[in-house]
Amino acid sequence: MPDSGYPWPIETTRLDNGLRVVVSEDRTAPAVAVNLWYDVGSRHEPAGQTGFAHLFEHLMFEGSANVAKTEHMKLVQGAGGSLNATTNPDRTNYFETVPAEHLELALWLEADRMGGLVPALTQETLDNQRDVVKNERRQRYDNVPYGDAWLRLLPLLYPPGHPYHHATIGSMADLNAADLDTFQAFHRTYYAPNNAVLTVVGDASAAEVFALADKYFGAIPPRAEIPPAPDGRSVPATGRPAVETVTADVPAPRVYVAHRTHPFGSPGYDVVTVLATVLGSGRGSRLYQRLADGERIAQPDLVGAYGVDLAHAPAPLIATATARPGVSAERLAAGLAEVVDELVTVPVTATELDRAKSLLSTSWWRQMSTVDGRADTLGRYATQFGDPAKAAERLPAWLAVTAEQIAEAAAEVLAAADRVTLTYLPEEKP
Repeated sequence: MPDSGYPWPIETTRLDNGLRVVVSEDRTAPAVAVNLWYDVGSRHEPAGQTGFAHLFEHLMFEGSANVAKTEHMKLVQGAGGSLNATTNPDRTNYFETVPAEHLELALWLEADRMGGLVPALTQETLDNQRDVVKNERRQRYDNVPYGDAWLRLLPLLYPPGHPYHHATIGSMADLNAADLDTFQAFHRTYYAPNNAVLTVVGDASAAEVFALADKYFGAIPPRAEIPPAPDGRSVPATGRPAVETVTADVPAPRVYVAHRTHPFGSPGYDVVTVLATVLGSGRGSRLYQRLADGERIAQPDLVGAYGVDLAHAPAPLIATATARPGVSAERLAAGLAEVVDELVTVPVTATELDRAKSLLSTSWWRQMSTVDGRADTLGRYATQFGDPAKAAERLPAWLAVTAEQIAEAAAEVLAAADRVTLTYLPEEKP
């Protein structure tokens, strides 16, 4: 494969109702990936409706006008395909990968739940999926050691009223308080063709996909006015660090250090992506070399750093470490902060930079190696940046980052005065 760029064709169209359709033909194997991005995530949720976008990720599998409850999954899997959906602060996406001869089935299913969910949505289904989400919260966040870290970090990073202040799981109180009419109105508002991007990658021509998209989606009416998401691009600086300490049923002290940086897709965030890889990706990273292998204060498999790819706000860079037995949280926090601070004063070496770029190249081409990975990437760039072809810019941008840019970025965004520190302490056992 080439070192950079996007070596597959990309063709696009827009239906009369506003649905954007992206096709990338690849005849390598007789399979197609269908990916539908809706421009609605937790950042779009009005006050009192947190968790709605995520709940609809569940509801969209519970039947629509012409598809019975659970039939969507049965039809796709019965055709030899796989499917799933995810929600994050920026979007909700639904996706299937099927044998190429079942492309029409996948498109019909997606169109039916875009245009026909509301008539099929019942109080019983709503109540059932509310309970499913509550159970998911217990399993993923409340009853897992350190599981609520993301729920705690977001309010520390983004103030009340900011669109990223709350997590996608939302408030159980909000989900319980809303009635069926409120949920139906949410779907009518955001699950519209002019608020979505349909991407198909694989063994199908653009002409075939465009015709099928028009056949199944073309009659769905657009939404006249879709409320814009609140502007989250600016976060007022407080000039003081945010600190929270939690005593919980955890096996060892753990520390998270987080900073607001730049939005995903911006030149600044490209630099931060390489910086994060130098700082905390794998055994060659600075955090591992210093805290796990050198000072031996952090558990080797529980130390690292990563950026969270949020596109419409200063995205967070998070570094974390979990203490070895006998190491205090204070010592661990001091060591973690010291390594982060040294990104400003200790230049990144050519070896570190080459290693980081190699890791990022491998990650990029792993994503590009499957039709479903490419479909999701093209859907993302069409939704968030208006042009799927902009995906070709990402890897070259990472490969162009210099050590000097990393030092400048570290000085700009990693200041201790604007740092978030979240510490977990184990409960004392009787």
